[in-house]
Amino acid sequence: MEKKKIFVVEDESIVSLEIQSRLKSLGYAISGAAASGDEAIRKVIDLKPDLILMDIRIKGEIDGIETAAEIKKIYDIPIIFLTAYADPVTIQRAKIADPFGYIIKPFEERELNISIEIALYKDHTQKLIREKDKWLSAILRSVGDAVIATDTLGKIKFINQVAERLTGYTKEEAINKELCSIFKIRSEATKEYVTNPVQKVMQTGDIVGLANHTELISKDGSVYPIADSGSPIRNENGNITGVVVVFQDLSYYKKTEELINIQTTALNSAYNGIVITDFAGKIVYVNDSMFRITGYTRDELMLSLIHISEPTRPY
Repeated sequence: MEKKKIFVVEDESIVSLEIQSRLKSLGYAISGAAASGDEAIRKVIDLKPDLILMDIRIKGEIDGIETAAEIKKIYDIPIIFLTAYADPVTIQRAKIADPFGYIIKPFEERELNISIEIALYKDHTQKLIREKDKWLSAILRSVGDAVIATDTLGKIKFINQVAERLTGYTKEEAINKELCSIFKIRSEATKEYVTNPVQKVMQTGDIVGLANHTELISKDGSVYPIADSGSPIRNENGNITGVVVVFQDLSYYKKTEELINIQTTALNSAYNGIVITDFAGKIVYVNDSMFRITGYTRDELMLSLIHISEPTRPY
């Protein structure tokens, strides 16, 4: 197995060499060392170590805490503070760099080894989680349906591009907002607003679908007929940690349905009898005038037309 590379930031050369010697005895490789913040930033960019041991009081215009914060802006490298300072003010400041450990000098090799291994494991786990989140987010952004995910309080934690378009709210506007303030839905018939689906899912723990003829009111006042469902998000223990709402814009289907109704009405209003078949000769439509002209009922006429119709054959 390849040795993990550790970078040491310590302004006292004797102390730095001692730390490096201890690291080597523990089975780690030394990728480099620096005595100041500027030098550390410059070298880390080139060397890309697996972990950094950072003293807080170092040479230069910026201390170890500021150096760690700058490095984290460039590379996602775990940092452990290795320092003789443990006063409340310093510890509170150190939090801004989000360190993976804080070891007080003097220290035992075992303590150093444990802190490094925990930091490396935590860093590896976090990177796997972030990679998985990116993968899932890419899938959810690619699906054709609108998707919004919330926590148990109904605050939005994820919204894909389709949902952004339909609601009229960008991701930046929607994240951490209450679902009911972004996902405004009402009954098409009564125009009364519908109960937040998150509440229903949290109460029942089941998948909840909205009633038919539900409308979504977007940010600019546009109205979209939708079909949707809310499903619980559960962790590995089966506990509900949030709700995902998936919905579709039915505008196209509504327009198609209206067009079909208009065409059907027009055909039924025609004075002449009309029979429509498919390419195989199967009857798919007969208008009302055919019943008036022939005097047959629908069943009688359909049966007689079936007998006389012949499927077309390719030559």
